[in-house]
Amino acid sequence: MIEKIYTLSLNSSNKEVKKVILDDNLHYIHMVFPKGEGLPEHFSNSNVYMTVIQGVLSIGLNDQEIHEYKAGNVLKIPKDTKMNVKNLHENMLKLIVVKAPAPSY
Repeated sequence: MIEKIYTLSLNSSNKEVKKVILDDNLHYIHMVFPKGEGLPEHFSNSNVYMTVIQGVLSIGLNDQEIHEYKAGNVLKIPKDTKMNVKNLHENMLKLIVVKAPAPSY
């Protein structure tokens, strides 16, 4: 078998940050946030491509006010950007985050 298969949890109703693929090329992360949940404020350690799969993403970048993005939006966030990722809405927020190139720690 040439391909390697990874599985996402599609029916999670709890906060979840699952690092699906972590290799030398990229990091592929599945995130699920109920209302009021999100990530601690941090700086991006690579270029971040964030796809909103479900719900509404509320995100503050650097010193900008919070912007909101609905399902179907893909954000490209440069390395070293301050990020404040939250779900401020009733519906579950589901994201796919790709970091490319993979961060070097």
